[in-house]
Amino acid sequence: MEASSNLHERELDFIIHSPGGSAEAAESLVEYLRQRFDHVRVFIPVAAMSAATMMALSADELVMGQHSQLGPIDPQFIISTPEGPRSAPARAILNQFELAKRECQEPGNLAAWMPILRTYAPGLLTQCEASQTLAINMVGGWLERYMMAGEPDASEKSKVVADWFANFEMFGSHGRRVRRDQAREIGVKVVDLENDHNLQDAVLSVHHATMHTFAGTPAQKIIENHHGRAWVRMGGALSRPNEIALPPSESARCTPRRTTPSAKGKPRTEVRPQSPDEREHCKAVALLAIAPFVTISTTSAPPFKILPESRNSSPANVLRDDKQPNV
Repeated sequence: MEASSNLHERELDFIIHSPGGSAEAAESLVEYLRQRFDHVRVFIPVAAMSAATMMALSADELVMGQHSQLGPIDPQFIISTPEGPRSAPARAILNQFELAKRECQEPGNLAAWMPILRTYAPGLLTQCEASQTLAINMVGGWLERYMMAGEPDASEKSKVVADWFANFEMFGSHGRRVRRDQAREIGVKVVDLENDHNLQDAVLSVHHATMHTFAGTPAQKIIENHHGRAWVRMGGALSRPNEIALPPSESARCTPRRTTPSAKGKPRTEVRPQSPDEREHCKAVALLAIAPFVTISTTSAPPFKILPESRNSSPANVLRDDKQPNV
């Protein structure tokens, strides 16, 4: 809510780079954004996995590059064991319990199975079933309402897609990647990021700048819009910040003063004039130079594009505006 509180546009460009998280949190975010915006276009610069895949499938339009990936949406559970917490897919827990029921009919197998079965908390199996149904129903409902709205048999097509992404037996691992061509084959509407080179450059600029921020600051999670409103979760402090040096060409271009020798051999300072476009460019370069100390969006248009306030600065326009400096 913090990162969208000053947005008045009704269309959203939503850039997601996330390993996932809680399905319930994804549901809250999606429902909130769909109330705020009439059209949502989701960009996946690199990866949107697990619950982030669920959010991506709630879009009206999904944009992916050759390097982009989605992932399975089958639920995962943290199980307490004597060796510590262990993560396991819900379907694997259910399958293992069925195997235990069969093998425990032989009394000699009980001693081997008892340490495993003790880790099953009350209600765990019911929760596993319910969480699978929840993930499929959430994604299927979003696909039917948004991406496939108005299509013949939208309900059936949406369920096929949701079931495919939740199929643990097919994927075998929650970390498997889903390429854009695979997503297209099962009915997801995917636009190639490479179709618009200016847009591709803008989206990847946001992603790379964000990765620099994570590498050079204690930031762990960043949500920011194109007006600079941000929500940032910070972790532990760094021992020292990284330093970014400007390329020599940019350093010379963005230094308004320079020292040159005079006719008598004494240094003389000259003022090098800058055009309006050059001044705007250097503002963006200056932001890049302090990137480790700037919050940068993973979910909005590039904050390094400097737009005069009088211009329309909707997310789509900011991303597509090739007249402004792009870092």
